[in-house]
Amino acid sequence: MANDHLGFYLLMLLKIVTTFAIPPKTLKEACIGEIGFELQFNIYNDSCPEAESIIFSWVENAVMEDSRMAASLLRLHFHDCFVNASRLLLLDDTGDFVGEKTAPPNLNSLRGFEVIDAIKSDLESVCPETVSCADILAVVARDSVVLVCDVPSTLCSTIMIIFPVPLKLKCILQTAGPSWEVPMGRRDSFSANKAAATNSIPAPNSSLTDLVAKFQNVGLTLQDMVALSGAHTMGKARCSTFSSRLQSSSNTNGPDNNPDFLQSLQQLCSGSDIDALAQLDLVTPATFDNQYYTNLLSGEGLLPSDQILVSQDQTREIINSYAEDTSIFFEDFKISMLKMGSLGPASGNDGEIRHNCRVVN
Repeated sequence: MANDHLGFYLLMLLKIVTTFAIPPKTLKEACIGEIGFELQFNIYNDSCPEAESIIFSWVENAVMEDSRMAASLLRLHFHDCFVNASRLLLLDDTGDFVGEKTAPPNLNSLRGFEVIDAIKSDLESVCPETVSCADILAVVARDSVVLVCDVPSTLCSTIMIIFPVPLKLKCILQTAGPSWEVPMGRRDSFSANKAAATNSIPAPNSSLTDLVAKFQNVGLTLQDMVALSGAHTMGKARCSTFSSRLQSSSNTNGPDNNPDFLQSLQQLCSGSDIDALAQLDLVTPATFDNQYYTNLLSGEGLLPSDQILVSQDQTREIINSYAEDTSIFFEDFKISMLKMGSLGPASGNDGEIRHNCRVVN
């Protein structure tokens, strides 16, 4: 029996190594075409060959300690890219400098900054003044999608006894999100724009018109918007972010409402604690899959900005395709993440490589 298990996990290991070692050629070519001269693959091969493995290790540890951290780290990259793609999110306020962390979409919302600090500190000790904070966020986002999982402790223990593997493989043996090769070469900007952070980042109660406009403003399409919204297949949100969903509970017809789902949310949020947390995806909360889209079609999107996506024929058609075929969603998500990560990056002589992600050098 043990030999049978060993053979199975060896086969899975070979499949995983093949998947991660050889990025799809079509995706890579499309990425180069989109990004052009500014970002490159394998840019740190000579200057900091351990960079991606160091980043992966820190993300792995963070997710192992708290599976919700995967969603939090992915969200940092989203919020960083949407503000004029300026790579300013990580900067702290100082006596003469106002950063973006206190902008309404970020305040008391974002988490995981200490993970980025630890990664940067480790990288600076190995290859100082080489890897930008912006590149760290891009790689961390990819690794968070790959690593998020909710493996029962008993299963983990069984797998470790039969075939010792790191968390990465334990997750993938059960379920995991897509992976992609991250082009790098971003530099860190010198200043911040709190007003842009306030106005550019899509809000949880956004109308469909507002969502489309904010994605288009940074160069992302309707398809990108629906694909990237699939990141809400993991993570949690506070009651205060979806309160308007509860106010419409009396209207039980139409795609915006599922009475049983809304009733469960009302029970969760009925107390005085507006910071109570609900799963963005109640069915598979700690896995990266296409369940989010199935939830939308059932009227079980948590945020108003999620559920509103089914209200229009074109977006609903995309949602149907993702709900029916995980592979289509994964491929489109990868491409859209690459597009978002390449939005107007500072490169060349524009910007710097920060020693500390929280302050300008």
